[in-house]
Amino acid sequence: MSGAAAALAPDLERALKRLKLRAVRRMAPEVLQTAKVQRWAPEELLRTFVEAEIRARDEANLAARLRSAAFPVRKSLDGFKVAESAVPQATFEYLRSLEWVRAKENLVLVGPAGTGKSHLLTALGVAAVEAGMRVRCFSAVDLVEDLYRGLADNSVGRILDGLLRADLVICDELGFAPLDAKGSQLLFRFVAAMYKRRSLAIASHWPFEE
Repeated sequence: MSGAAAALAPDLERALKRLKLRAVRRMAPEVLQTAKVQRWAPEELLRTFVEAEIRARDEANLAARLRSAAFPVRKSLDGFKVAESAVPQATFEYLRSLEWVRAKENLVLVGPAGTGKSHLLTALGVAAVEAGMRVRCFSAVDLVEDLYRGLADNSVGRILDGLLRADLVICDELGFAPLDAKGSQLLFRFVAAMYKRRSLAIASHWPFEE
């Protein structure tokens, strides 16, 4: 029966910390002991450390992208009932492929409240994040309020530049709250900035012609 794993030598601990190999530093004592007892080949030991570090960084990056997206809730495409919606199955499969995001195409979902628009938008955004893309999610009111605040310190351009760093920007609930002339102008400026440069996904209960 083996004893507790020996701590790493201080110089190795410092070197791993300097290289920011957190996963390796955390698991190294136990893995090294296992490798010694089971007589692992050097390549197997190295592969174990590398794969663990990659996995930990992928998980950290995913968590950071989810925080940055700021989804109000987390939804999944598997939870969207296509058969009970007005979205054709072929359209749903295309949306699920995320090819429209890669092609910088836009998505507009129009329909009355309770038809699953927000669920589908959020689920597509989560799928895009899980695919390694950068996503930002807003209600139309919150987006316009952010742009309004930008007017106060002349930072609207900087806000738009920040949004353009995302691959997909989601604007939900367009039309649920009225916009004055200035708010409409700011929203138009946002849409114009996104056009053909990034994908924009909008949901609204307004009829499409409005």
